[in-house]
Amino acid sequence: MAENLKRARVKWVENLKFIGTSNSGRSIAMDASADMGGGSSVTPGELVFLALGGCTGVDVVSILNKMRVPFRDLRIEIEGEPVDTHPKTYKWIKIIYHFYGVSEPEKARQAVQLSQDKYCSVSAIVRESADLTYEIVFEN
Repeated sequence: MAENLKRARVKWVENLKFIGTSNSGRSIAMDASADMGGGSSVTPGELVFLALGGCTGVDVVSILNKMRVPFRDLRIEIEGEPVDTHPKTYKWIKIIYHFYGVSEPEKARQAVQLSQDKYCSVSAIVRESADLTYEIVFEN
């Protein structure tokens, strides 16, 4: 077995609610959508968008810190259009990076590009099934 093998556990709680526990031992609740009888937690499908934003966000902030590029805030929006048939994958997904008070916009663009082209594993996985694009917005 590989040394760096990652594992997760998902345990049924009740109705359509589950608790997922990560390789690090941290847990998150998941539930079906309200129209399916759930609604108490984030749905597994929503977690994909959150994982995508978190993955690229960690990359971008880390890269900007290494470049010593100060910024006041970073907000990331993810939007996408699901297909009509099962499995409900996405036709397209777009990531919108909102930088606030970034001192060097060109380096912020470079950090996003590095995340998307090289570092973000979630982006690489999503790109296999959907048209993944991004936009960068600079705010004051």
